[in-house]
Amino acid sequence: MMERIRQQALLLGAYRAEIVKVEEIALDASFRTLCESNACGNYGRNYMCPPDAGDIHALMEEIRGYDRAVIYQTVASLEDSYDFEGMMEAGNRHNRLAQKLWDFTDETFEKGVLHLGAGGCRLCPSCNKIRGIACAHPDRAMASLETYGINVSLLAQLAGMRYINGQNTVTYFGGVFGRDKGAGYKKGDCLWN
Repeated sequence: MMERIRQQALLLGAYRAEIVKVEEIALDASFRTLCESNACGNYGRNYMCPPDAGDIHALMEEIRGYDRAVIYQTVASLEDSYDFEGMMEAGNRHNRLAQKLWDFTDETFEKGVLHLGAGGCRLCPSCNKIRGIACAHPDRAMASLETYGINVSLLAQLAGMRYINGQNTVTYFGGVFGRDKGAGYKKGDCLWN
């Protein structure tokens, strides 16, 4: 049940968590161009980032195969707007929450959910892609919302959340996507109801 996942996200430390209809989520293929600019340094260096994550149009089509999503956010205070170390630690805390939420859904529900986080996958200290070795945890690796073409600033609005939560803060977003019972359901998909 989506409400159980929403409540679990809050129990794990999410600042906010809301349920949205996937059909209302704004998708935009131009986010791939942003990834290609490599502002974050993960392009071609992380299996869950472009270009390895897959074709942007195929990923957007995959998103459209889900019915509802629990969107959650974490907000952290920074010393100042240049506190890069604080931003990275906040991102790591967000990723730990995302992995715990993954564990909860994996133990509680059938397969068929998609977890998307913030930035490139941070499960490992550094991605094996850099060393030319296969992914160490392909069953737990997590792509970002942006990798799938999701406009996170519009997603925040849809979920009734603020994209920016004040001066000297950093906000990260994640989502758990699932299918409703009977809506394109096939054996092995997640049953929310």
